[in-house]
Amino acid sequence: MSRAGERVPPWGLVTIAPEVLDRLARAALDEDVGSRDATTEATVDAALVAVGTLVAKQELVVAGLDLAMHVFQALSPKVAWEARAREGDRFKSGDLIASVAGPARAILTGERVALNFLQRMSGIATLTRRFVEAVEGTGAQIRDTRKTTPLLRALEKRAVEVGGGVPHRSGLHTGILVMTTTSASRDRSGRPPGARWRRRTASWSRSRWTRRARSRTRSPTARR
Repeated sequence: MSRAGERVPPWGLVTIAPEVLDRLARAALDEDVGSRDATTEATVDAALVAVGTLVAKQELVVAGLDLAMHVFQALSPKVAWEARAREGDRFKSGDLIASVAGPARAILTGERVALNFLQRMSGIATLTRRFVEAVEGTGAQIRDTRKTTPLLRALEKRAVEVGGGVPHRSGLHTGILVMTTTSASRDRSGRPPGARWRRRTASWSRSRWTRRARSRTRSPTARR
């Protein structure tokens, strides 16, 4: 199997527990399959066994292999998954990445969900690797943000790491970062934190806020 380049040395990848991967896989299957795969049940014999291969259609950095495996095995424990790659390996178009064998119905039903995860995570890893290589030797780091797809943050941040990026905050609880919206909320007049931001974004409560703010800045004498 040819590679377009050497594998970047392993990083301390974001660890995603198997039970989390299984939950994500089942949730995605529930969304896509619903109560049944009507087409596959109508056209494919339940006893049929098949083999499928995952082949790169362009140069890429692969990510999401373990999640793809969970998708197929959530449909049938008889499905065998064999990865020909590790997270972070780079492949050329036509390279074999993985193969799956087992009940044909499970493979056909799960292929789109498995590919959706693989394509999204590999796309993030591939683009990240391009940026990492572009700044190589400069001392700069490519970092991620919290601007992730809701409920897929762990996957997308892991894909950034697979591509060679450096993780930033995984959530508001993991570190302090003062943003422009945070700075704008500070007011020397004594207004409560966040009051100015609320005034700009919630015009319907402006008059009520103004009265409250004035009462808090009034001198002790004026309150008598």
